[in-house]
Amino acid sequence: MADGGYDVSDYCDIDARFGTLADADALIADAHGLGLRVVIDLVANHTSSEHPWFTAALAAAPGSPERDRYFFRDGRSGGEEPPNDWISAFGGSAWTRVSEPDGRPGQWYLHLFAPEQPDLDWDQSAVREAFDAVLRFWLDRGVDGLRVDAAPAMAKQPGLPDAGHVPGARFESRTWVGNPHWDVDGVHDILRRWRAIGDGYDGDRLFVTEAVVRDPERLSRYVRPDEMHTSFNFDYLTAPWEPRRLRTVIDESIAALDRVGAPPTWVLSSHDETRHVTRFGRADSSAATMGFDTGRPPADLDLGLRRARAAALLTLALPGSAYLYQGEELGLPEVEDLPDEALQDPTWERSGHTARGRDGCRVPLPWSGDTTPFGFTTEGIAPWLPQPTSWAALTVAAQGADPASTLSLYRAALRLRRSVPALHAEPLSWVSSDDDVLAFDRGPAFRCVVNLSDRSIDLGGQDRVLLASGPCSGSLPPDTAAWLSSPGEE
Repeated sequence: MADGGYDVSDYCDIDARFGTLADADALIADAHGLGLRVVIDLVANHTSSEHPWFTAALAAAPGSPERDRYFFRDGRSGGEEPPNDWISAFGGSAWTRVSEPDGRPGQWYLHLFAPEQPDLDWDQSAVREAFDAVLRFWLDRGVDGLRVDAAPAMAKQPGLPDAGHVPGARFESRTWVGNPHWDVDGVHDILRRWRAIGDGYDGDRLFVTEAVVRDPERLSRYVRPDEMHTSFNFDYLTAPWEPRRLRTVIDESIAALDRVGAPPTWVLSSHDETRHVTRFGRADSSAATMGFDTGRPPADLDLGLRRARAAALLTLALPGSAYLYQGEELGLPEVEDLPDEALQDPTWERSGHTARGRDGCRVPLPWSGDTTPFGFTTEGIAPWLPQPTSWAALTVAAQGADPASTLSLYRAALRLRRSVPALHAEPLSWVSSDDDVLAFDRGPAFRCVVNLSDRSIDLGGQDRVLLASGPCSGSLPPDTAAWLSSPGEE
């Protein structure tokens, strides 16, 4: 739990804090009985520093097979400096020096994330074969797919050359081209190997990648026909509430993924970025990855929620797959006032307490009741991060009974997304509109209109409103979206 569980010490067991393998089997069986599918997270770029492989590497000599599973290297400047200039996603150097078994200062090991997360060397056959067995272990148990964490990190350029990072540089992978430790071509060999394993099982086994790369063109490489099935669209997630930028991202994403025969995907928030209710309430509404957004002005949460509701209808009207991050269906904002002592994200420590990290988007969901823990745990047991008392109005129970709530909006949108034929089969075609309005058709019977201007716009009165993100009658207010159908159509 050095990084919220993304430091794995045993890939074929469940941490006792969360249950047992028998609990996992029961969960999978119950989900399948309800017509649900279960996709699990695979963290394969790195292990925990408590993994038996790494503890064996620390006890072994330089150049040993145990150390070859990771990136152990001699330092520069007589061993006193890291082997190269690579940086950690959580701030600082990506290298930590070890003490050798005899107590002398020794080699350095690579960790693109926290020091408790040493990177594996995927050029080693022992690593590849071990993870083949991990995949089969879970696929044999009935999981329906895997989400591949930090996929672009798994391959490194031979020789581990400098990346050209300046002192204090941030881990901004969406700007990198030709980086020696991110989005290196060799990662695709690993993904093809896994896809072949999944294809050997009956049924549809889904592979999803987390690939934060430069642009949709680079992203499309991860979903070529023999690689993964879908990948999170971070260009869309990080786009500001600006019509020109949103339209560009939508067009580029659809075009790039269509060239490789993959469906586009859309996502508004994740466990690594400020929740979009909060960021849409700021003048700079772009996302700040990994919690490096200290110093931004307070958000107008009423404005942010209006925009977030409109963004939900925009997202769910687009062709392809939509991923919803837990809590966005409740309109949860970022929790920006967590006490310092409650912060657990490694970014907080690695940045020297200058970046508060990602804990604010990871606060547990409020389910019911008027006081914490809002049904998330048994009464009297505190959740792992404290929930704001103001969330009493945002619980699932409170919103479920309110037809105007954000939860009710999402439920209505998802029902229509399933039932309107045009949203299954028809391509997107843009409709001529003002520069600060996004309007598109999905076939002749469905239209989505999103007003990003500061004034109401006329809907024309000829189309029937199927669903709107806020009140509208004949005109669409600012920061509001509507789904329209032609008269007589559903």
